[in-house]
Amino acid sequence: MAEVRRPLCDWLPVRGLAALAFLFGALFGPPALACTAPVTPCGASGAGSFALIRNGQPAPVYVDAGADPAITLVARSFAGDLQRVGGRGSGGAVLNDLRLAKGQVVIIGAIGTSPVIDRLAAEGKLATSDLRGRWEAYRQVVVERPLPNIPRALVIVGSDRRGAVFGAYDLSAKIGVNPWNWWADIPVRKRDDLFLTAGSHTDQPKVRYRGFFINDEDPAFSGWAKKTFGGLNSAMYEHVFELVLRMKGNYLWPAMWGKAFAVDDPRNQALADQMGVVMGTSHHEPMMRAQAEWHRDTGSGVTGGKWDYAQNGANLRAFWRGAIERMASKPGGGTYESLVTIGMRGDGDEPMAEGTATRLLETIVADQRRIIADVTGKPAERTPQVWALYKEVQDYYDDGMTVPDDVILLFCDDNWGQIRRLPEKPDRRAGGYGVYYHFDYVGAPRNYKWINTNQIEKTWQQMDLAYRRGARSLWIVNVGDIKPMEFPLQFFMDMAWDPEAMTPAALAAYPERWAAAAFGPDHAQAIGRMVTRYGQLAARRKPELIDAASFDLGPASGKTLDGGEFGAMVAEWDALEREMLAVKASLPPEQRDAYFQLVEHPIAALGNLYRLYYAVAWNRRLAAAGDVRANAFADLAEAAYRRDGQLTHDYHALAGGKWDRMMSQIHIGYTNWQQPDTQKMPEVVRVPGGAPVQVPTIGRSEAGADPGIVAIEAPGFSRTVNGKGLTWTVIPHLGRTLGSVVALPQGRPATGFGDGVRLEYDVDLRQAGDGQVLLYLVPTLDTHGGKGLRIGVSVDDGPPQTLTFNPVPAAGGARSTEERAWVEAVKDNAVTVSARFPALSAGRHRVRVWRLDDNVVLQKLVIATRPVPPSYLGPVPTAASVRK
Repeated sequence: MAEVRRPLCDWLPVRGLAALAFLFGALFGPPALACTAPVTPCGASGAGSFALIRNGQPAPVYVDAGADPAITLVARSFAGDLQRVGGRGSGGAVLNDLRLAKGQVVIIGAIGTSPVIDRLAAEGKLATSDLRGRWEAYRQVVVERPLPNIPRALVIVGSDRRGAVFGAYDLSAKIGVNPWNWWADIPVRKRDDLFLTAGSHTDQPKVRYRGFFINDEDPAFSGWAKKTFGGLNSAMYEHVFELVLRMKGNYLWPAMWGKAFAVDDPRNQALADQMGVVMGTSHHEPMMRAQAEWHRDTGSGVTGGKWDYAQNGANLRAFWRGAIERMASKPGGGTYESLVTIGMRGDGDEPMAEGTATRLLETIVADQRRIIADVTGKPAERTPQVWALYKEVQDYYDDGMTVPDDVILLFCDDNWGQIRRLPEKPDRRAGGYGVYYHFDYVGAPRNYKWINTNQIEKTWQQMDLAYRRGARSLWIVNVGDIKPMEFPLQFFMDMAWDPEAMTPAALAAYPERWAAAAFGPDHAQAIGRMVTRYGQLAARRKPELIDAASFDLGPASGKTLDGGEFGAMVAEWDALEREMLAVKASLPPEQRDAYFQLVEHPIAALGNLYRLYYAVAWNRRLAAAGDVRANAFADLAEAAYRRDGQLTHDYHALAGGKWDRMMSQIHIGYTNWQQPDTQKMPEVVRVPGGAPVQVPTIGRSEAGADPGIVAIEAPGFSRTVNGKGLTWTVIPHLGRTLGSVVALPQGRPATGFGDGVRLEYDVDLRQAGDGQVLLYLVPTLDTHGGKGLRIGVSVDDGPPQTLTFNPVPAAGGARSTEERAWVEAVKDNAVTVSARFPALSAGRHRVRVWRLDDNVVLQKLVIATRPVPPSYLGPVPTAASVRK
């Protein structure tokens, strides 16, 4: 048992960052040219280095004339990237005949399909034997004298076609072509000279399928696509496919509400396959059919009728067969590369039946697999398949539903970022397991789809747990309209490539690295700090859940009003916006559009929403008392509402209207789970009489001054006691306050009080009395399917108490106590458990928090001898006030 003491300020995991620099840079792109490690960019030539760009002239790129289309297309794309970085000369050339090459050349190909690659391997100039049979692996290597007329080559060799694609796009990111170059208007930095250091670099993904779901809800993504491209056609999807691949993903669920990917533009499916993207359909659209196809007359003669397998099975089987036939009708023979969703939910993503339909679902899947085998002429297990255990389908699984061993079993979160179930014995399924996660959702307790409200620290905690518990076959995330989820989506995809590399230290460094890749090193630290702060503030409560009654205002007496918890939150947004504007003023003009999309708009728009409802809250409170000061707040509220419209207009006007309609989700005026039909100004009340008044002075009372309450941020522990292979680790910023503490590695079995794994907090109570200890936890669920998660707490040498929390996701209205607890947890982004300790004396006490179950994340504790106000959930304290 190891007891560790450390100073309070030593909670940021910065040790070892230098050692991580190469690995992290290889994954996410370096902020600067370090000239270290094999095959990394450098501004000057060195021994054995490869001249990627010299005097603005890019090296030519070679690809075999008969290469797979995905490799041919990425070769052209990579050549274009070199030209954009070099910016001079006639570069960007793609060769199909190496006899025409002069000087150094880039060679891109896959083993077994490229004669040049195989020749170099046969001659001992290129090692490829260790790549054979690996999934999407690649090697980048500088080869001396590969051919008589070529003195030096950069060879990008893939174990398969996507391996070659990822090897090329990995270098594109490293030389400054951001994956979001088109999607977020991130400019490319020009370089006259760019060299790659000598040597070899090899990589491959650790999660097999990695992608996202465009859960498009009109009017945003769909309206933008129709205006910009004339519809959700191949011209639009080409940009989506390229984004997937540049992020080193390989899988996509396409836009589906009222859309039919393979029908709206028949070239969609062919283009995806040509570029190397594996297509699927969403969790409730089985057998490669869009839901919209069932409601259209597509000439198949099998659409329509009741979406009910018991009553309309023959029609449904014919409907599904048509889609599998379409998948297997690739021109020239073969099958479009797909990961087929099987199973069934009700029409429109609703439950299929009342109660448990386990046996019916097993019959449906057996019939679907017979269709797959019959159409493809291969055993069903030869076609990759996935079964999503979404909502009630997980209940069927828990009830004993049989899932074919080769099928990927896709577990899901609760739609709010808490994974519901994970495998117990991951090695016992050939198909393996995956996770369907959400950054966007339409459903109870409220939709959230307007703006990014996803904290990457929470995503890390949940997906790290998933990986360590064996969910490694598929990671897919619902991103709504793609924009404005750029930052969390990039993080999700980067982590999916190599979850093991995303250590707590890499997580802490990630925002700055991301900012450096987008805006350069000069402002990376400040921008990284802002996106981290934004993520924490935005995750406290989704904007659709905010209204004038969401937070406490504090007392109103005399000339000064106490802003309370609500005012303190507004002050935090004000401070963040000031910092954002200060950085904006120093950016070059070419970076302003990207900055607006990625940094400025999220901060300004969500901060403005807080100010809007804060003003409405004061207006209504003062107006109810007949206080004429209410009118000043009415003016403020109306100004904030107008500014919301102006910010949306400014977004849509970017880059000559490139993103028009993309930010048009309704986000003001929610009264239930579904959005209102139109957005309108919240009602304010004006008090008649009196001259116009200025905005009253708002004060700020300091929380924590009460002698009967002591609040301590979780990272402020006095000591840790590790054991059973577990180490207490601070995850900065995770949760609502300074950060959280977890026992790592995750995925380990439960421990008992006898194992002694605990955190200890020395607490000075100034007031004696019957005590209460409250633990504020980051919301999580029991992924074992048990009766909840447990954590222990004790005071001094007294016996520890076991505290259990078991929120249950509510499908609609929350009926049970557990469902109501879940609603409150996802609204507040916190779970609170408490224990009572009678007759605590004034003076020094030691509070112990015991690790019992995995996936329990502590963010704050409070020890009190009087009732604790809800405001202790509120604003982030300063580093100097970790202990109050």
